[in-house]
Amino acid sequence: MNKNKIKKKHSLVFLLFTGTIGLMILTSMGCGFHLREITEVPKEFKTIILNSSDPYGPLTQFIRQELRLNRVIILDDSQRTDLPTLRITGSLQRTNPVSIFQDGVKAENQLSLTVSAEILIPGSGIYPIQVTVFRSFLDNPLMTLPKEAENEILTKEMMKQAAKKLIRQFTKVHEDLLKDSKKPPTDIKPKVTVK
Repeated sequence: MNKNKIKKKHSLVFLLFTGTIGLMILTSMGCGFHLREITEVPKEFKTIILNSSDPYGPLTQFIRQELRLNRVIILDDSQRTDLPTLRITGSLQRTNPVSIFQDGVKAENQLSLTVSAEILIPGSGIYPIQVTVFRSFLDNPLMTLPKEAENEILTKEMMKQAAKKLIRQFTKVHEDLLKDSKKPPTDIKPKVTVK
């Protein structure tokens, strides 16, 4: 009889504990709470100059927004030579058919967005960065207007994703910078892209 009371007590505690954890999970999922992705930007890149051929375009604005989210100070003074410069050199968007219907009409497309940039670090050289983002969508030839709207939404999402990936590349550039600084002075060669 004493063992039955202990078992009931333990099962009640277990039930309360499981219920509390379940309620916490449901509450956090139901309210839309999610952890924000913040990249740890190296201290050398906490203040940066942002250059782009289209400073008010959507891609540059998403990159600027992502930099601010990661607590990076953005300066527009391109005359300063003591700060690193992030130069957006271009972007390329492609659409490739992934599958086709039996009659040869495209059924599914894959969008790809490639963003090219360079980080100019005073005294160290130019470090090229390139990120690519992919998305797939169904192609219904009967609905051209919704297809264009969907394409525009996907492009914006891809630009946001590319901006996040671009900022994450700062840590790789930082690692390359550390590797270059450990080499003897005769071996240091800045990375330069030829166009």
